[in-house]
Amino acid sequence: MRLAIAAADEAASGGDVPVGAVLLGPDGAVLATGHNEREATHDPTAHAEVLALRRAAERRGEWRLTGCTLVVTLEPCVMCAGALVQARVDRVVFGAVDEKAGAAGSLWDLVRDRRLNHRPEVIAGVLAEECSAQLTAFFRDR
Repeated sequence: MRLAIAAADEAASGGDVPVGAVLLGPDGAVLATGHNEREATHDPTAHAEVLALRRAAERRGEWRLTGCTLVVTLEPCVMCAGALVQARVDRVVFGAVDEKAGAAGSLWDLVRDRRLNHRPEVIAGVLAEECSAQLTAFFRDR
């Protein structure tokens, strides 16, 4: 999570909402990182999770990220939760809960929806206070 928090700092320094993500391989090694780049790229899909998934898939040479774990500072939104399911990520670890747009257990629980063909394990609240404080400081300063 500390690597994801550092990635989120990069997003904030570029004027983006401070969300960072790290994709770990089955062996625990870092495959890819990402941070929000919507403002920098003018791309509404440039969320930290999506960018980390894209980079990891490119590095592995396949879109299936079975056995991998995504660590992200903020609970994934619907788009990112859908991408995690589609990529077959085994585990999602997140820090801060997103009560307004979270799709991994708070507002929705897309990642564990029994109607889908893949349901990652979810571990919530890892360094939640630190992740929340990062977001609160960003929006307070804006």
